Amino acid sequence: MHSRNHWGGSFEMSNSGEEENKEKNDEWDRAALLERYHPESQDLDETLQSWVLERVEKSKKKSYVDFGCIVMSHKALKWIFGSIFMAFLLIALPIIITKSLPKHHSPPTPPDNYTLALHKALLFFNAQKSGKLEKSNGIAWRGNSGLEDGNDTDVKGGLVGGYYDAGDNTKFHFPMSFAMTMLSWSVLEYKDKYMGMNEYHHTRELIKWGTDYLLLTFNTSATKINKIYAQVGGNLNGSTTPDDHYCWQRPEDMDYPRHTISIFQGADLAGEMAAALASASIVFQDQPTYSNKLIKAAQTVFDFARDSGKRKPYSRGEPYIEPFYNSTGYYDEYMWGAAWLYYATGNTSYISLATNPSIFKNSKAYFLTPQFTVFSWDNKLPAAMLLLTRFRMFLNPGYPYEDMLKMYHNVTTLTMCSYLQHFRVFNRTKGGLIQFNNGQPQSLQYVANAAFLASLFADYMQGVGVPGWYCGSTYFPLSALKTFATSQVDYILGKNPMKMSYIVGFGNKFPRHVHHRGASIPNDHQHHSCTGGWKWRDTSNPNPNTITGAMVGGPDRFDQFHDSRKNYNFTEPTLAGNAGIVAALISLTTTTGSSGVDRNTIFSAIPPLGPQNPPPPPPWKPIKT
Repeated sequence: MHSRNHWGGSFEMSNSGEEENKEKNDEWDRAALLERYHPESQDLDETLQSWVLERVEKSKKKSYVDFGCIVMSHKALKWIFGSIFMAFLLIALPIIITKSLPKHHSPPTPPDNYTLALHKALLFFNAQKSGKLEKSNGIAWRGNSGLEDGNDTDVKGGLVGGYYDAGDNTKFHFPMSFAMTMLSWSVLEYKDKYMGMNEYHHTRELIKWGTDYLLLTFNTSATKINKIYAQVGGNLNGSTTPDDHYCWQRPEDMDYPRHTISIFQGADLAGEMAAALASASIVFQDQPTYSNKLIKAAQTVFDFARDSGKRKPYSRGEPYIEPFYNSTGYYDEYMWGAAWLYYATGNTSYISLATNPSIFKNSKAYFLTPQFTVFSWDNKLPAAMLLLTRFRMFLNPGYPYEDMLKMYHNVTTLTMCSYLQHFRVFNRTKGGLIQFNNGQPQSLQYVANAAFLASLFADYMQGVGVPGWYCGSTYFPLSALKTFATSQVDYILGKNPMKMSYIVGFGNKFPRHVHHRGASIPNDHQHHSCTGGWKWRDTSNPNPNTITGAMVGGPDRFDQFHDSRKNYNFTEPTLAGNAGIVAALISLTTTTGSSGVDRNTIFSAIPPLGPQNPPPPPPWKPIKT
């Protein structure tokens, strides 16, 4: 049949000739064949020829590429290479371009005020060092001093080292020990924060400077001691004899006799020294030799404290000590020292002592009077009970310690309740500063200690997933404790009616007339005599040397502050006070991104709790009949 031809001519073609000569003609040019067998094609118009030629081209054989192990068509090969090129454009090229561009890192989180203040507060300890100082001490106006200290003792090399307590040049070993315990405690709880702000090694060095000195104050090679050196230097009230108070000299210029005070009774001093050495032994557990030395010394001095013949306050009847650091008891040091020794050694005799009901009773903690909730260098009860509450919250040891630990936990919660303004246990200034010492001077040290305890207890609760606690029938979230702590520390840092920071060197307005001998006398390489320094004491000019990081005594109960060098109640810093503010600041800072406490390090020496596995049965033997 013939279909209709729209272009003219016939569409009928014969295939018989092509079939007979298929093999022969396969190699021929198809256009030539068309002309040979269909001469009439010469008359085809261009459109028909293009149609015929197109069909012939479509019947061409496909071309292949032989790779030996695989044969692939040109089309597939082109598709593969095209895909690889497109993948390069879409994936590799952007990466190459991105890598070649200059990198712009996002700026680090700026440090908060607590971090900035903490860097400075630690430097105060560098400024207070006695002895031969390292070149890296970092306080340009300080040099070697007190190199003759302890020459009136039997200690080989004397009692060189340690820290001066405050603005005078006396070394009081009771508050010095307390300050070292506080620094160690803060490091054990917040190691990651210290490391994150690059102060971990610095703080450890400060602790070791103190503990190295404490190891000189009694015979650490003996298993039993009967004497402790309690103080170097000091004065008698009203004395006109050259001493640490009568004279106004830089420590480097001291040329008057500095007597060493020995004590043969004093459970409180010995208990605090044991706490300092034991807590530091955990800090330095990565140095086993030194850590074991500290533990042995702590056990020796605690045995002195527990000796029935040594049980009286170290300051009683001591005119060089009693007016300045008078201790009101020693049962709090029993609880405090025993708790730290248990954490350092895992020896259950210490936790048994710390949870002995007689310790709680004799410390008068059961009275629950406000004065016993104020944590200080003299009263460790609130801290000791919080430290033991930690044991209950994280390890839950149960019998036989549960009853007393539960009691300590309850008292701790009541202590925290007393800090809240809701209950009005303590007065506050109009500016919001809590008054732990009934409006008496030098209040900031107590405020800093309480802020630390409150912040730490909140972190304990957070660590065990407890969102708050009850004060009677009233529930408070743990944020109430953080709010209290931040409000008090913020007051110290400048949020107060005076708009003044009470940490020297922090902020734009801070005390310039600090009651401090070394800071008030120029470092002019001249020797200033005992009374020659009085002109620097009495001048109205600011101190020539800035004692960076020193937390001064603080304002009065009316929020007023007198920046006067002669008024030590306002302007004198202390070791104990600065240790408290360091601990409070590290607990509150969030700059490093770390939050919460280190749950386990402090317990690393405690063996697994619970009943021990029973001994294996004896080997079987036949019964004799």
